[in-house]
Amino acid sequence: MTLPCIHAARRFDARAHRSFCIDGQQVGWIRASDAPLLARWPDVFEIDAQRVALAARLATPDMRSAALGAVIDALASDGRIPGWRDETYAIRNAFDAPPLAYIERAASRFFGTMTYAVHLNGVVEYAHGAPRLWIARRSDTKATDPGMLDNVVAGGIGWGFSIETTIIKECWEEAGIPEEIAARATPGRAVHVLQSLPEGTQAEQIFIYDLVLPEDFVPRNQDGEVGEHRLASIDEVARSIEAGAMTVDASLATLDCMLRRQWIDKDACAGIDALFAPPAP
Repeated sequence: MTLPCIHAARRFDARAHRSFCIDGQQVGWIRASDAPLLARWPDVFEIDAQRVALAARLATPDMRSAALGAVIDALASDGRIPGWRDETYAIRNAFDAPPLAYIERAASRFFGTMTYAVHLNGVVEYAHGAPRLWIARRSDTKATDPGMLDNVVAGGIGWGFSIETTIIKECWEEAGIPEEIAARATPGRAVHVLQSLPEGTQAEQIFIYDLVLPEDFVPRNQDGEVGEHRLASIDEVARSIEAGAMTVDASLATLDCMLRRQWIDKDACAGIDALFAPPAP
């Protein structure tokens, strides 16, 4: 049996989308049903049956960002782009690639552009007894996946932030983990998600990290985005993943930790290896 999170991570039908292109590169996916919404800006988009391309006259990142910003503001006012974040994301097909444009984070799923995030497994190791994991329950007011279980720390990587600075920032905001502890996080693997969601397409590369936390440390949320934290056994977390109670992203990050530490058998995660490679365009 394939776990729900592994199936969901590549639940995407390219035939129901048009490619979104900038400067001759495909940088995203726009739902075919959403493409007509962009026809009101013929000076910004060139639209045909297969693709939506940003106009060639928009030749610099600043020009593209300004044009896309006006479109995004209008679509948000019309209720087509929910969950405004006031965060800037770069449009780029690789984390270290130069940006082609900059957009509001909430618009990334409408345009299906590649985003980047970090998920951190909070591990507690005991001298006597089985290890446990700190997990979080997302606030009921979160724009995405409200009330679902999550990793102790998880967050998108905004423009201008490195993986390391994002870990330190998110560790404090989400769990009150001080910098001197957060800096000890160690990398796991990176998983690639391409899934259709109500707000559009999540095309995301998730950098997975583990952080061994002191036995007496208790996470305390600082920014209101976490409803609660709980210290759970490996079996409890595995059951939550199997039941679909944990977000897709967090489930994959947790499974990677469990597999690397040999807490679960690889046979229990059929199909996960394919998620560590980018999906074919």
